[in-house]
Amino acid sequence: MNKYPMTVQGARALEEELKALKERRPQISAKIGEARELGDLKENAEYHAAREEQGLAEARIRDIEGRLQNAVIIDVATVPKTGKVIFGVTVEIANVETDESVRYQIVGEDEADIKAGKLSVGSPIARALIGKEEGDVVTVKTPSGVIEYEIVEVVHV
Repeated sequence: MNKYPMTVQGARALEEELKALKERRPQISAKIGEARELGDLKENAEYHAAREEQGLAEARIRDIEGRLQNAVIIDVATVPKTGKVIFGVTVEIANVETDESVRYQIVGEDEADIKAGKLSVGSPIARALIGKEEGDVVTVKTPSGVIEYEIVEVVHV
């Protein structure tokens, strides 16, 4: 089975989602019970909606449990500060052509949120950055072509 790197915060967020989903189980079961009492199950929209909600919740519970079971939880505060781009660091990069800069924290797949500045460790940009240092220029192949980025700053937590 594949192991997934994850920050402590990412693992905590998944654990909270898992807890909330498990707490909803009785409510979903109650909805199913109430819908059953309404009669004919073949044409009972409430019953089918409740069963679908139950299926989605159970699938997400299994997915989260699998993710957490196969997670390698990394406390980024304890990672040695090497000056290199590694999992958990925040990196500022500048497009060499446009001089436009952005900051990203390199995080696990489940934590990625580009709008929040969290970049998946498996993304093409992160893969190009890993192991590099401030001042290095990396080339990233994107759907719109090849883009070069200069690493402006590497910030360890």
